[in-house]
Amino acid sequence: MRGIVVVVAAQFSLNGDPVEVGDHPHLLAALREELDVTSPKDGCSPSGQCGCCTVLVDGKPVISCSIGLERVEGRTVTTLEGLPADERERYASAFASTGALQCGFCTPGIVMRTKYLVDKDGPALTREKAARHLGGHLCRCTGYHPILDAVDLLASGEEVPVPWPTAVGAGGGPPSDPGPGGSPATALPATGGNGNGNGHRHGPAPTWGVGSRNAKYQAGELALGDKDYVDDMRVPGMLHAAPVLAEHARADVLTVDTAAAEAVDGVERVLTAADVPGELRIGLIHRDWPVFIPVGGRTSYTGDLVALVVARDRATARRAAELVVVEYAPHAPFADALTALDSTEPAVWQIGEPDAPNVLSRSTYARSDHPEGLDADAALAASAHTVHEVFRTQRIEHAFLEPESTLAVPVDDGTLEVFSGGQGVWDDRRQIADVLGIAEDRVLVHLVANGGAFGGKEDCANQAQTALAAWLLGRPVKCTFSREESLRVHPKRHPVRVEAWAGCDADGHVTALKARIVGDSGPYASVGMKVLERAAGHASGPYAWPVVDVDAFAVRTNNPVCGAFRGFGANQAQFATEGLLDRLADAAGVDRWEIRARNVVTPGATWGPGQVMDDGCLGARDCLDAVRPMWDEAVAAGKAVGLGLGLKNSGLGNGFKEVAKAVVRFDDDFATGGGVEVRHCWTEMGQGVHTVALQVAVQELGVEPGRVRVLVDTSRELGAGQTTGSRGTLMGAGSVAAACKAACDDGCRPGVDYEGEYRVDWTQAIGTVARPTIHSTFGYAAQLVVMDRDTGAIERVVAAHDVGRAVNPLLCEGQVIGAVHMGLGYALSEDFPTDDQARPTMTTLRQLGILRAKDVPPIDVVLVERPQPDSPYGVKGVGEIGLVPTAGAVAGALHDRDGTWRSTLPMRQDGG
Repeated sequence: MRGIVVVVAAQFSLNGDPVEVGDHPHLLAALREELDVTSPKDGCSPSGQCGCCTVLVDGKPVISCSIGLERVEGRTVTTLEGLPADERERYASAFASTGALQCGFCTPGIVMRTKYLVDKDGPALTREKAARHLGGHLCRCTGYHPILDAVDLLASGEEVPVPWPTAVGAGGGPPSDPGPGGSPATALPATGGNGNGNGHRHGPAPTWGVGSRNAKYQAGELALGDKDYVDDMRVPGMLHAAPVLAEHARADVLTVDTAAAEAVDGVERVLTAADVPGELRIGLIHRDWPVFIPVGGRTSYTGDLVALVVARDRATARRAAELVVVEYAPHAPFADALTALDSTEPAVWQIGEPDAPNVLSRSTYARSDHPEGLDADAALAASAHTVHEVFRTQRIEHAFLEPESTLAVPVDDGTLEVFSGGQGVWDDRRQIADVLGIAEDRVLVHLVANGGAFGGKEDCANQAQTALAAWLLGRPVKCTFSREESLRVHPKRHPVRVEAWAGCDADGHVTALKARIVGDSGPYASVGMKVLERAAGHASGPYAWPVVDVDAFAVRTNNPVCGAFRGFGANQAQFATEGLLDRLADAAGVDRWEIRARNVVTPGATWGPGQVMDDGCLGARDCLDAVRPMWDEAVAAGKAVGLGLGLKNSGLGNGFKEVAKAVVRFDDDFATGGGVEVRHCWTEMGQGVHTVALQVAVQELGVEPGRVRVLVDTSRELGAGQTTGSRGTLMGAGSVAAACKAACDDGCRPGVDYEGEYRVDWTQAIGTVARPTIHSTFGYAAQLVVMDRDTGAIERVVAAHDVGRAVNPLLCEGQVIGAVHMGLGYALSEDFPTDDQARPTMTTLRQLGILRAKDVPPIDVVLVERPQPDSPYGVKGVGEIGLVPTAGAVAGALHDRDGTWRSTLPMRQDGG
């Protein structure tokens, strides 16, 4: 327990020991803020809608953010920290070996409920009952199926093998972490091995090399809640900060009165724009996002920060933040993208060009390989069959379970250490330094593995403001968003309108595609221009259209900022593409599987804006072939079926020079069994990039996995920008392999930093050459949705994904299942709308329409491995492509059931 409690609010037993706590709004706050028990995670307090904070009270599962201290008086509270060591190991082993965790933020709460269910029912616990009882838990990563696999294993009473070896310098049991900035002390599961054929001197390569199926690095720590996220970190003298957000989406700020907040006992300072010593605006591409809206400035969405209150504890900071008084002069907001596109009045304060004030970007191209040189309109007019449709997709919230959190710590030497859960620490460092008005080398940003991101943590959320507070006060400061603040501040998936025309000949061979795309990007750039660039580039789907004409706008509005989200524009565009293919198939009387097979890209074919495809594109047809038997079976059984085929680039492409580096370093006692350290530059956010680095090191060096330590190193210039674009595995594997080769070539001498690099510098931007290589690598996927004709219930999803090479099939399958779960929500139920004042109408997780465990149908994953030429191990990537085909497949199944075409997301199964 920290500090002295002056007034005792409750007494209870915690993990077998009597404790006393002071006043707190709920049990979770007492556990985390006073007792330093951090396995229960705070994902949504006090709404009780995510389940991350589940503990046992008198042996029964309780959402600890929804129970007051008076209700635990004299009772017994048990958290994961209090379980016996053998039980902790058994649960951690089960969740690790089944792939039942990715980011791990939700896992401790799920483990506690699982313990209750297993203790209560034992082998009689059915999968269906477990799914119902997990209804109070959200998992945005796994799609729930692996979690239910872990529950099945635990309920069976069977022995659960421990899936990790004893690490170098550590004891047995689940791995442990030394804390912020330190090197992980353990490696992942399994030992053993047979030769890898590389001729390296360290003996036979263990089975834990590339292509092996093993548990995630640090899975044990994650399952038990022992690995710190930023909000779990504590440092002496730490203050807490709370933001004051804009009350209007578009309003002049006339005054900001902080006097009442500053008068609150325990408040250290209230920061506003007047306190910023450097740049007021930051941004990943355009520096257009104010860290505070100043007096005399204008808000541009309800996620704008006006002030930041810093106090001795979180409760005081939040209470004082409510006392900051801001006087506004509201203006009518731009809540509709088409209205903003046509307006000559800027939606955003001090942003916009006079001739097109609300156009963030425009991506346009036209290509004709028609034998007579016809343009799109003429080729469509000459087609045997044409379709014209307007498709609309909705705004979507990432709903990562860990709200954004930053800890900033001043150092005696005049530098600042920042612990960030973002996706790009070098971007964080640059933007923080700009705001503080200091050189970048005075800021060191430590990348802390985060509790989910999916693209939503690329931008600075509260990093710059927290760093400013610590810098000005000379004290450590932590700022953790509430769930509502997170929902309001960070970027969403773009709502997109696609008006499209498509044609085919009498045999179903496509002839021409024309698309006009408008995406609502919100007020600030983020990476919105790149999302609409991807939407434009991917509008043709994985098909060889002879004639293409695409024009795409990213438009500024006063709705929430939109930016990166898994799929990155490809989802929206290919929902339209797949709908067009289905309609053309219907018009031409061609089977929906067959029309895709006739038009799929092949080596030498010209794709989209003009890229000539290589042998890697054979994966698209491979995926179609993989689902064909299940397609035929479902059709023969009279089921309603839908099919989606998609592609998604891996990497940034479009002429961007991408460089990733890694470092391998051998311990002094390596020759006698010591360890090897692998340092890389990628964010671990559940996708398993640490595991990839470990497996490549095992493969190339021939060492046992227990001797490998993996960490992100931000003290060296290894930077590869953002962990985005499905490129962590691709470029991470390439750079670690190169570092290992350098080490082997030099005899693996201890104490030497062996650096390796992987570079992609051969892409070209759209329009720069006649046949641009826009992207270095593509992943492909076909998804089949089988639906009951009577009820409309989805009975099964078959997901065939070409990943090039599955570095770890267990983790690959987990990525696909989780993505399909997300894709089903995107297709059917999820939304994040705004009203006519550009205010989000949803403020809690439950309102978002995310599917829970009982709602997810069986998902069969088929991993296809068609190697990408010249890619490390043939890798293509899997994170981004996962839900690109899903919505189109669901729409096809719904049409097959009732004959109604769907063109708007989300689609309700009742046809609404």
